[in-house]
Amino acid sequence: MFQNIFSFNGRIRRTEYGLTRIIVLTVYFLLIMTMREDEGFEALGLVYIPMLWILLAQGAKRCHDLGKSGWFQIIPFYGLWLLFESGNRYPNEYGYNPKFDPYEEMPYTNNTPPNNQTQEDGQSKINLTKNGPEAGSV
Repeated sequence: MFQNIFSFNGRIRRTEYGLTRIIVLTVYFLLIMTMREDEGFEALGLVYIPMLWILLAQGAKRCHDLGKSGWFQIIPFYGLWLLFESGNRYPNEYGYNPKFDPYEEMPYTNNTPPNNQTQEDGQSKINLTKNGPEAGSV
């Protein structure tokens, strides 16, 4: 959890997305309170840029978990939907589901791997990588 929080690649679960929003909003309100008490802390405004970047990156990864583009997060109230909608169970174009083991049995139709990639002994030639399944070596 909380790996590569500045990256827009990959997928995250609802828990990580919700915790990120809570932490960033808490820090945001604490900074507002300290700025109002002391007028000499205008430089703390620079902290808002990384916080906004983190929110956008985590929102994009949560959209990826639903199989959507990260741009969907700019739709009004879509952030609430991201908190409650469960992600795709199986790998999608953005990577594996972070909630499930990527090495569990894949849901193939008719017990046939994608693109009929089989070895001579009948086993699958699917290479599981971090970004998704790729046809190739075992």
